[in-house]
Amino acid sequence: METIHTIGRRKASVARIYMSEGKGNITVNGKDFKEYFPVDTMQFKLEQPFNITDVAGKFDVKVNVNGGGTTGQAEAIRLAISRALCELDPENRVTLKPEGMLTRDSRVVERKKPGQKKARKKFQWVKR
Repeated sequence: METIHTIGRRKASVARIYMSEGKGNITVNGKDFKEYFPVDTMQFKLEQPFNITDVAGKFDVKVNVNGGGTTGQAEAIRLAISRALCELDPENRVTLKPEGMLTRDSRVVERKKPGQKKARKKFQWVKR
């Protein structure tokens, strides 16, 4: 099996992953994923596509991720891993799609408008 390269995005985060056969090691920006994401929920998000498709521990994943915060980065990596698993075996799509693993969450921060305090919040208005 050759290396599979896919991209996942979420908010301002972009994750490029390189998946190949191995022992289940996930490396994020040169660090082990448990060191990069110390929170258990983030670790769960990265392992979720593997657990759903029952291929946990069969692939090594090398990740380059930048932009955004930790949650956006974790979800961008999850999307990229899901896409790679579908590229590997089209049958995985049937199990991942209903779980929402292949959906690109397009919600991003709304821009700040001029004449306002924030994106939607206005300056305080005084009648008199």
